[in-house]
Amino acid sequence: MGAEQQATAVRAATDTTVRAADTAVRAATDTAGAATAVAHPNIALIKYWGKRDERLILPRTDSLSMTLDIFPTTTRVRLAPDAGHDEVTLGGKPAEGDARQRIITFLDLVRELAGVGHPAVVDTENTVPTGAGLASSASGFAALALAAAAAYGLDLDVTALSRLARRGSGSASRSLFGDFVVWHAGRADGTDEEADLSSYAEPVPAGPLDPALVVAVVNAGPKDVSSRAAMRRTVDTSPLYEPWAVSSKDDLADMRLALGRGDLEAVGEIAERNALGMHATMLAARPAVRYLSPATLTVLDSVLRLRRDGVAAYATMDAGPNVKVLCRSADADRVADVVRGAAQGGAIHIARPGPGARLLNEDG
Repeated sequence: MGAEQQATAVRAATDTTVRAADTAVRAATDTAGAATAVAHPNIALIKYWGKRDERLILPRTDSLSMTLDIFPTTTRVRLAPDAGHDEVTLGGKPAEGDARQRIITFLDLVRELAGVGHPAVVDTENTVPTGAGLASSASGFAALALAAAAAYGLDLDVTALSRLARRGSGSASRSLFGDFVVWHAGRADGTDEEADLSSYAEPVPAGPLDPALVVAVVNAGPKDVSSRAAMRRTVDTSPLYEPWAVSSKDDLADMRLALGRGDLEAVGEIAERNALGMHATMLAARPAVRYLSPATLTVLDSVLRLRRDGVAAYATMDAGPNVKVLCRSADADRVADVVRGAAQGGAIHIARPGPGARLLNEDG
């Protein structure tokens, strides 16, 4: 197949996937006034790091991720017209501080779009450790966007839902979709409206990869420096940031080609260099942001040993100390055993490509 034919086939496959996701979302729409949604986290293989617009949450570069089949977030939103304020619970406990305010701010956006001012009762169950670099905000705001849009009666297709989820957390735009997903940074010129409309996520077709992601949780606690603060400091002060952002564009182009031909080794090599480059920009920030712990480095060394032994295993890391190892599904148990020995008592999870966000009926 020639390059032009391959590009046409990729576009057709993407269109088909988006139409199918649209149909699923519309078919599952709950009764206006209450809705429950579930979404899964995603792990970026080409990283999102750095915003060009804090208010609209517009990234400086495109990114590409794999949605996981583990750690789902389930969120129910119910309108409460007679209530005096929003009620938000996380894991059965009242939300407080920044977590509560982010959810209320997001609800305000949904209310503005819907033209409905009623308060809401929000109940979220999050199975991923929060604040540990495991994309808890991605699954959380993807589920909230889908449930809140349905509860407030917004009729949005999945592209518009992706834009909406982005306003809560950038990576949430990708968790609206399953498998491999690209988030477009969008236009850097023009009006705010044009920039907003051009920044959304969509599926990326992939060849026969059959991948797994071994997640090594070496520290499940909250981070000393939040991702938002670290991102801002890196963009503002790191001399390595701009070169990394430029090279990330090339990484994305290479990654899409590697996914299209089902080349897991190339996918892994690109993901690993992109992640290590991102952490290098943080180490060069002033003052430095260092998420890598001694246990992180030990796990990274174990990945190198796996490759020397002939196992296709490649590391990636988000803003945190935990390591995710991309490998073939058939090698996942072996990789998990090796990584477990290096993770110094940390929890090990095996993930595979997961589904997009979806609404649930009242019976689940």
